[in-house]
Amino acid sequence: MIDPIADYLTRIRNACMVRKNWVEIPASKLKAKISLVLKDKGYIKDVVLIKDNKQGILRLFLKYQNDGRPVIYELEKISKESLRIYVNSNNIPRVKNGLGIAILSTSSGVMTDKEARKKNIGGEYLCKIW
Repeated sequence: MIDPIADYLTRIRNACMVRKNWVEIPASKLKAKISLVLKDKGYIKDVVLIKDNKQGILRLFLKYQNDGRPVIYELEKISKESLRIYVNSNNIPRVKNGLGIAILSTSSGVMTDKEARKKNIGGEYLCKIW
């Protein structure tokens, strides 16, 4: 697998399109931190780490609106393996005028664009979710 974060986002996107209750993803520390941000911001219900003899599995319980539409409307990977995108605290983009979130990997950990602006730090612009 060349880009594990792109695979992570694609698995979530595909599971939402077919209205799955949960999706299993091979675990890593970065994916677990991104999952916790998604949970904290209300995009998924819960995240559970299932331990096995390998790297472990993250089980994400997806969230849907009352009419059955997924809460996650769009996921987009920004920084790629071949082209890393870094932003400073003054150039952190707003996603859909603040309706969505951008996820950044900073020196203080993985956080949303709003948290990074508040702490006045920049980092790698991983993805945006709306």
